Amino acid sequence: MHLLPLLRKTLLAGVCVAATLSSASAATLKIGYSDWPGWVAWQVAIDKGWLKEAGVDADFQWFDYSASLDAFSAHKLDAVMATNGDALVTGANGHKGVMILATDYSDGNDMVVAQPGITDIKGLKGKSVAVEEGLVDHLLLLTGLEKAGLSEKDVKLVNTKTNETPQVLASGEVAAVAAWQPNAGQALHMVPGARPVFTSHEAPGLIYDTIVVDPQSLHDNRDQWQKLVGVWDHVVSYIKDPKTQPDALKIMATRTGVSPEAYKRFLKGTHLLTVSDDKAVFAKKEGLGSLYGSSSVSDSFNVRYSVYKTPQNVDSYIDPSFVAAVK
Repeated sequence: MHLLPLLRKTLLAGVCVAATLSSASAATLKIGYSDWPGWVAWQVAIDKGWLKEAGVDADFQWFDYSASLDAFSAHKLDAVMATNGDALVTGANGHKGVMILATDYSDGNDMVVAQPGITDIKGLKGKSVAVEEGLVDHLLLLTGLEKAGLSEKDVKLVNTKTNETPQVLASGEVAAVAAWQPNAGQALHMVPGARPVFTSHEAPGLIYDTIVVDPQSLHDNRDQWQKLVGVWDHVVSYIKDPKTQPDALKIMATRTGVSPEAYKRFLKGTHLLTVSDDKAVFAKKEGLGSLYGSSSVSDSFNVRYSVYKTPQNVDSYIDPSFVAAVK
């Protein structure tokens, strides 16, 4: 199974470093991570030696995002970093995982970019909008339209590969595109006067980024997974503290091959969550403030647009006990 057509975001230039793969549930935790800032953040813990200090025996393996999900689906990893929506996609297509920590939510990196002269999303009524149908920014567009009192019927969707959206906007064939960074930024750069008319900043919790763990590994190595979750607050504090943020940005930028200045811009569109934040996110309730509510929205979207056919049991994909156990 190749999941690429169903998945979202390769934030920076794709980098896939060959990884030595092994079966799940090995003594050393095999964890796939890629270039979303909330996941690159783990590089800080790796470089600082905090995982070893906490007694975590983990092998973080660097992938392109879609390749990491393919590896998890093939049972080559104990865990993978994935959005909550993609966790459902992976589970519906064969390898179900359990979300034990939300590292962040998208806070502006996903956006609807409109042509010059269009100042808000209501201005798209009756016009064409390019988006890759079935992906997360299609969901973002629908959410923006709904908030403006419109629906999908009020615009004409033009199904477009996300990495082609900057060129499509520049061609003038559409009034707007929906894309994530860096494609959204490229669209803004290529069309002077273009502007975001709706972003994920206006729908906090629509897109959560999480750690998805193989259930067998979770059972066999529960103590290690618990220790890993316990390291997370140290990472978030180090990145947010103005005194240590330059070092954190240097580590994260080095991992992804961009400058710290450039990486700081991507980080601004990523709302990092502390474990304390997660305790609220992992509370079962409706709405985007809860991982349960957000995942239910993604599940309905995925079924509606035939990403998969059968609604998923969202509760079975979420285990709040690891977050709850952190004091």
